[in-house]
Amino acid sequence: MKKFQKQLEVLVFQDLNGHFRMQNINEIEDLIKIISKLPGLGPKSAKRIVLKLINNKEELVKPLAATLAQVYKNVTRCNFCGSLKSNLYGCNNCQIKKKFDKICVVEDIADQWSIENSKIFQGYFHILGGTIASVGQRKEDLLINSLVDRVVKEDINEVILATSATVEGQTTAYYIQDSLKNTKAKVTKLAQGLPVGGEIESLDDGTLFSAFKNRSNLNTNSE
Repeated sequence: MKKFQKQLEVLVFQDLNGHFRMQNINEIEDLIKIISKLPGLGPKSAKRIVLKLINNKEELVKPLAATLAQVYKNVTRCNFCGSLKSNLYGCNNCQIKKKFDKICVVEDIADQWSIENSKIFQGYFHILGGTIASVGQRKEDLLINSLVDRVVKEDINEVILATSATVEGQTTAYYIQDSLKNTKAKVTKLAQGLPVGGEIESLDDGTLFSAFKNRSNLNTNSE
């Protein structure tokens, strides 16, 4: 406790108005700014995290720095399926040995994780990496061509478009549908249970289950 108080005194001082403020230590300010950019965190939360890290350098800072260095060096995005892969071991998503006849198309990794955790879907995943209308996002970056290749190569029977119910997500879904028109695969999209403007990552398991169960067929030549 005394150690914590001493370290806190070094980082925090009282101004003329009686308010406590962080000292202007460049390394700490930079770290706070970086942590503040993480989802769900603001400056106040970032400051608490920084203090926790400083008070646990050996237990937290040292292993965290080493792990981040390894992630930066070895973890990249697969250019074929869009999932994360280790440069040391290859892409687990592409190396699935079990044969499936369905592939679920999502916008990002978080969407894949949400669907996997719900255990609603059993099949392949294809991660686009964004949407067509995203700022600075080109169609070529969305791995749609590789999706078509996978559908043909893996003899996929159904492509489930699990893009968000936003304008960008639906625009991307229609573009993918058009890209798959010369394949034999049935193209479906998540239906009831997916609110307008909703993102896959934020949906609970019950909503996801309803969206998958009631997905609709997009093929125009279907009966």
